[in-house]
Amino acid sequence: MRFLNTAAICLAAASSVAAMGELGFNLGVQRNSDSQCKTTSDYLQDFATLKGYTNIVKVYASSDCGTLANIGPALKEAGFQMILGVWPTDDTHYAAEKAALSTYLPVTDPSVIYGITVGSEALYRGDLSASALADKIDEIRTLVHAIDGYGSTPVGTVDSWNVLVDANNVDAITASDMVFANAFSYWQGQTMANSSHSFFDDIMQALQVIQTAKGSTDIEFWVGETGWATDGGNYESSVPSVSNAATFWQESICAIRAWGVNTFVFEAFDESWKPVTSGISGVETHWGVFTNDNVSPKYSLSCNFD
Repeated sequence: MRFLNTAAICLAAASSVAAMGELGFNLGVQRNSDSQCKTTSDYLQDFATLKGYTNIVKVYASSDCGTLANIGPALKEAGFQMILGVWPTDDTHYAAEKAALSTYLPVTDPSVIYGITVGSEALYRGDLSASALADKIDEIRTLVHAIDGYGSTPVGTVDSWNVLVDANNVDAITASDMVFANAFSYWQGQTMANSSHSFFDDIMQALQVIQTAKGSTDIEFWVGETGWATDGGNYESSVPSVSNAATFWQESICAIRAWGVNTFVFEAFDESWKPVTSGISGVETHWGVFTNDNVSPKYSLSCNFD
C-alpha cells in the first residue's frame, strides 16, 4: 500500500525529532455553560484539567472573544504555551487580528507564545489563494518580529493534508516557518480497522511534500488537528463512540507521536454550544477528550505500546 512507501521515506526524518512527539490540544474560547467568551479564570480552570497531559494548546484567532487578552495571563500563571492563531479573512476581521497582536503581545510574556499560525484551513475552504496566504504570513511575521521579545517567533499556517500536498499551494508552505497538517479519518468515512492506516498515509504524504518544498527535513511540522468523535451520527463507515475514540488515540495519536511527530488533538473539551454545520447530527459537539465537566478524560490518555 502507498502508506508503507510514504511512511518509509519519512520515517528517518520524523524519528529524528524527540523520541516521543509532543502532545497538545486545540482549545475552544467559549464557555459551555452559557456560550459566553472565556475569561482568564476559565482558562486557568482548563489548564488545571489539562496539566499532567500537556502544557501547550492551540487557538484559532487572536481577537475573537478577546482571546489573546484573556488567555495570555493564564498561560503564564499555569506554565503553559500556546500556538496563537490569526484569522486572515475578511478584511475587517484581519484588521482586528493585527490590532490584537499589536496591543496584547507587548504585554504578554514572549515565552508563552510558542508560535503563530495564519489561517486555519484557509486553502481548504478556498478563502485565499496560496500566494495571498503567503503574503499574509509574511505580513504577520514582519508585524510580530518588530515587537520586543518576539524577534524569532516562528510564523506558519495550518491546513488540511490534502491541500498541502497540492503543488498549487506550495507558496504557503515555503512562506512558513512551521506547518501544521490536519487529518481526520472520521471525515474520510474510514472504518475503524483502516483509520490508522489512512491517518498515517495522509500525514506522511503531507510531511514529504512539506520537506521537499522547503528543501530540508528541518522544517518544524505538527499534526494540527486529529481525533475521533465520541457521539453523534455516523459518517459513511465512520462510527463515533468512546471506544472508537480510545482505539484511534492508541493506534493513531500515540503511534504517530512514537515516531516523533508532534500532535495537536481536536479537541480538549466538548463544545456543547456548537450548531450543526456538517449535516451529521450531534457530532460537532462531541470531539472533546474531556466532557463539559472539566474533570476527567472520557478514556485513558496513556500510550500503551505492549
